[in-house]
Parts: sequence; C-alpha cells; structure tokens
Amino acid sequence: MNVSRKNFLRTLGIGAGTLAGATMLPGFRPAPSSHSLTLGLASYTLREFTLDQTITMTKRVNLTHIALKSMHMPLESSESQIKTIAQKVRDAGLNLYGVGVIYMKTAEQVDQAFAYAKMAGVEVIIGVPNHDLLARAEEKVKETNIKLAIHNHGPGDDVYPGPDTVYEKIKNLDTRIGLCMDIGHTRRIGQDPSAMAKKYASRLYDIHLKDVDKEGKDGVPVELGRGIIDIPGFLATLQKIKYTGVVGLEYEKDGKDPMPGMAECVGYTHGVLDS
Repeated sequence: MNVSRKNFLRTLGIGAGTLAGATMLPGFRPAPSSHSLTLGLASYTLREFTLDQTITMTKRVNLTHIALKSMHMPLESSESQIKTIAQKVRDAGLNLYGVGVIYMKTAEQVDQAFAYAKMAGVEVIIGVPNHDLLARAEEKVKETNIKLAIHNHGPGDDVYPGPDTVYEKIKNLDTRIGLCMDIGHTRRIGQDPSAMAKKYASRLYDIHLKDVDKEGKDGVPVELGRGIIDIPGFLATLQKIKYTGVVGLEYEKDGKDPMPGMAECVGYTHGVLDS
C-alpha cells in the first residue's frame, strides 16, 4: 500500500488526463470493485448542482452511498417534501445513509436536525452541535437511535478543529455519538489521519475523504493522491481497524466542474484498494 500516485498510475498504464477524459465518454462507469470498504459521496461535492444532477453524477462514477447536504434536501422542508426527496434518491438506486454537515447552535436546531434525519430515514447525522448542546443532542440520539458523527473543521475552527477535540467532548456520552473525521482538515492542523483513525476507531462513524496541498489555514483541496496525505496508508488503516462506516468522498475543488476530479478520485481510490 506504500505507493505513490505517480507510480500507481504508471503501473496501471494511465495518466490523470486519461482518467479525467474518461468522464466525458458516454455512459462512462468505473469498473465495480471488490474490497472491504464502502465508498460514498458527501453531496457538498456537488453543491452547484440540482438534486437530479447530483443523483446522475453520483451514479456516473459508480458510487452507491450518499449523504445529502441541505442544498439538496433543504432543512426547512416539510415532512412530505423530505420523504419525497429521500424516496427519489433511493428509487434511483442510491443508499441515502446520512445527512449533513448540519450546524446546531440552538436547542431548536438540534431538535430540527434529528426530526429532519428521522423523516429522511437515515442512519447518521454528520453534525456540529455547540458544546453546550451536547446533552440535548444525546437526548435526541437516545430518542431516535440515530447516530451523531461530529465533524472537525481544522485550523480556525474554535468548536471542533480536530478529532481530539471531538473525542474529549463526547467520550462520556452515549456511544452512538462519535466522529465524522474530515481527513483534509485533520491533516491541515498537523495531525496524521491514520493515527487518529486508530486512536478513535471505536467511535468513528463517518469519513470525509479528501486530500490537501499543505498544512495550515492556507491548505486547499486537491485530487486524491496529488497532495500531502498518505491516502494508501489511510485506506490500509481503515481496513486494519475494520471500519464499517461509509468512506465519503468530499471533493471540494472545481465546484462548477467537478466530474473529472471526482472520477479521478474514485478511480484512484478503487485502484489503490484493489492493488
């Protein structure tokens, strides 16, 4: 698994241009892959696109699991609207497993988030509750049996910059409250995502998979394997700890034209896993 992106692509006999260009072919689908991890998509990746487009683009890169952000299923929607959207996603063959990231700054927003998730029929909320609202969130977890995976946002985030911060706040709470580790933000604060995954394996409920070009506030997203994160090592760690959640690609680069980068990331991930 200790393989550079350049050497990995050379081994396959392809280059980044081939992967990107393939997305333009009619009916393009990456080949099915067989491994122990479940890949999915954080729909924020497709924030510039409609729900219909998001469904089509997700399926086009052969991802079958998705967590919807509010631009694709608005928080303020009625129960019937939420259920209609959720059913539309599932009828298209996608597993709508989660929602978020949802920010919770008041008790009412905590209640709204869990009601929204329950109506959508999802397993997990990827959320950011204020520290003083964790007790309220724990009550809702117990009431609904919906997991809460708290998302870290890296440098400049005063609430949950890294996995350590999340765990310190939740370690004595219901075990259905855990982490959504964003490995890009984790690396930007100088922490090793693999080490964090091992450390908090028992409470790791969701992953935002991405790569960044450097540490610090100025680090920006890049295609998987082009940045400073050891993606093969991280995927190997997830397999070693027997991670059973979704590994959700959150490709934040190229918001208005994400398909080439998405396809490259998905192909790279499957290739690393299958190798």
